[in-house]
Amino acid sequence: MPIRSFVRRSGRITSSQRKAVETLWPNYGVEIDGELNLEALFGRKAEKHVEIGFGNGDSLIAMAESNPQHDYLGIDVYTPGIGHLLIKVEAAQLTNVRVIHADAVEILKHNLPPSCLNSIYLFFPDPWPKKRHHKRRLIQPDFLKLLAQKIKPGGNLHLATDWENYAQHMLAVLEASPEFINYTNGFSPRPAERHLTKFEQRGLRLGHGVWDLLYRRMLS
Repeated sequence: MPIRSFVRRSGRITSSQRKAVETLWPNYGVEIDGELNLEALFGRKAEKHVEIGFGNGDSLIAMAESNPQHDYLGIDVYTPGIGHLLIKVEAAQLTNVRVIHADAVEILKHNLPPSCLNSIYLFFPDPWPKKRHHKRRLIQPDFLKLLAQKIKPGGNLHLATDWENYAQHMLAVLEASPEFINYTNGFSPRPAERHLTKFEQRGLRLGHGVWDLLYRRMLS
């Protein structure tokens, strides 16, 4: 049985989030049935980007609003966050966002074709801070190989974490990967495209660090 990087939990869902899932899913949700055709899904040919584990969706919304010429696919397992995202997507009348309610690893393995993405974003994944749980961390060599299969040559991988130990782990795994090359030398300043969340702003005021890693998929 594969080791999962998340624990399924229902979480507290508000009535508005539940209503959004019930009523807006047909407009923005993706039903999985075999390999996805992203151009058909969005109805156009454009750059395609995926955010894995989008939380409440604020970063995804900010990117989609700032880049209407690009398409964004969010993948998450938690219903409250999906409901929150759907409310924001509908309010902004965004046509370039779609949502998948599933384990991103399974979607990457079985439903996304090779070299179909221009970027993959993974912001603040569960750090699994206890040493005995480090095997659950999502960023591992095999997962990077899977990401590399889906990102077009020259495409981007952007990670961020607020746990220094996990940041160092991510850096070590990425630096050992033959499929990716660092944009800088180690960690990168936060690029403008990554939305600064309220949670992150609070952490920064308290002196907590945040580490961004920007990598490019090798051309060959």
